Amino acid sequence: MTIKRQDELDGLEVVGKIVAATLAVMREAVRPGVSTADLDAVAERVFAAHGARSAPRIVYGFPGVTCISVNDEIVHGIPGGRLLEPGDVVKLDVTAEKDGLMADAARTVVVAPCSTESAGLAACVREAFRRAVAVVRPGNPIRWIGREVEAVARKFGFSVVPELSGHGIGRTIHEAPAIPNFDDPLCVGRLRDGLVFTIEPIVSAGKGDSYLDRDGWTVRTSDRSRSAHHEETLVVTSSGPKILTA
Repeated sequence: MTIKRQDELDGLEVVGKIVAATLAVMREAVRPGVSTADLDAVAERVFAAHGARSAPRIVYGFPGVTCISVNDEIVHGIPGGRLLEPGDVVKLDVTAEKDGLMADAARTVVVAPCSTESAGLAACVREAFRRAVAVVRPGNPIRWIGREVEAVARKFGFSVVPELSGHGIGRTIHEAPAIPNFDDPLCVGRLRDGLVFTIEPIVSAGKGDSYLDRDGWTVRTSDRSRSAHHEETLVVTSSGPKILTA
């Protein structure tokens, strides 16, 4: 989506704040013994309080309100009876819809006590996002975002998952353009003023290969290595990126 009117920006800011608030409450609820279904119910209550709906449920018929992925589950994990354990790497991915507009964000939360590797995964995706957002200016090549994400992943000794990327968003979840997490020579687009999109570094402690689980939704690492994911929705402006889900 490219913003053309102030009311569009206003609406996106509203739904972005709902996503951020939902993630904050879910994050506080992460602890050993809590089920992923419990965390999803937390999100459902926050959505209801703000008059928002689950965008993955609306657009794709996803069987949960949010996507909750643990350890080798990279993205699109289905909430259920799984109980969190100490050391788990939990990815909370929230996409909300309100008044026809959508925003998307994700956080990685490590259940204490955790390994050095797991803590490093969470730190890696946060730093990768910070580095990537610094190159967001109108006219800059989109591939610069992936260049920064890939460089940070390598610095930490991890791998990006090349099949998964950021994306345009606004009227639906996945819009053009795709925002690769590596320096993709086939990505020839440039950022433009008013573009609404996500930056979402996704890394694994292994080789970065992935596959779709038999449930038809969950994407897992092929080598069973742990993974991490950080995501924000933002708008390109001449004065710098505006993060809607911070």
